[in-house]
Amino acid sequence: MSEPLFDRVALIGIGLIGSSLAHNIRAHGLARHIAITTRRAETLKRAEELKLGDSYHLDAAEAVRGADLVILCVPVGSCGAVTKEIAGALEPGAIVTDVGSVKGAVVQQMRPHLPETVHFVPAHPIAGTEQSGPDAGFRELFENRWCILTPPDGTDAEAIDRLKRFWEGCGSTVEIMTPDHHDLVLAIVSHVPHLIAYNIVGTAADLETVTQQEVVKFSASGFRDFTRIAASDPTMWRDVFLSNREAVLEMLARFSEDLASLQRAIRWGDGDTLFELFTRTRAIRRGIIEAGQDTAEPDFGREHGRHEPERK
Repeated sequence: MSEPLFDRVALIGIGLIGSSLAHNIRAHGLARHIAITTRRAETLKRAEELKLGDSYHLDAAEAVRGADLVILCVPVGSCGAVTKEIAGALEPGAIVTDVGSVKGAVVQQMRPHLPETVHFVPAHPIAGTEQSGPDAGFRELFENRWCILTPPDGTDAEAIDRLKRFWEGCGSTVEIMTPDHHDLVLAIVSHVPHLIAYNIVGTAADLETVTQQEVVKFSASGFRDFTRIAASDPTMWRDVFLSNREAVLEMLARFSEDLASLQRAIRWGDGDTLFELFTRTRAIRRGIIEAGQDTAEPDFGREHGRHEPERK
């Protein structure tokens, strides 16, 4: 077995991403010691019951002492305050990173508090489910998924390479880009789709002509899959939209223009325009499957003939 990449990894926050990282660090021998910290005592106790770490701390500064890798697994809106809390306890030479799906705002929040003696390499694993909490994590979450690193200019190349190897050890394929470019890309592939899902599910809930029972009863269609996205963690997604507002608003404006064109095509019976759009979007779906980012099984891979199994 090869030597671990790190001696001590401090996981700040132990929700879906943090607990999945803990499973990976343990399974793949990526560190000798896993220190877990979270603000809520009951969450920390549950992490200990699940044996996710080697030490457990309510004090984040205590958890990061001696750590050569510190990973903030908290909502993006909390990154600045957490960084300020741990700054004085960070080990010289440590790599400090995060897992947030917005990068520009995270860099602005975290960088002013970090001492010059540490290496700051923001990251975003593009993986997740609608579940949250320490019980939600599982080792396979990052397998064959992308993880994007957005190191600021001048970041130590060796630190970037070590974190890249860490994420590869978790099963991810790593890409490096600027924070601004990341935020623009993620606005259209993740943030706006989530906003649309929240809106559609909210609209259905508000319809006076359709009872909630009917929404649930007849949801074996596209609506059902929107509800899965709309069940995502509300704190995390509130912070995402507020932190990436410029890119999200730009993508929403483009979406609104395209939606208006689609509206006109339906109103005027322009079947050619509809067919051309649906043909292009179908090709995108095939490309995602060919890239290994989803399954080609019918009905989103659900098993037929019995209820869908509960996600773990």
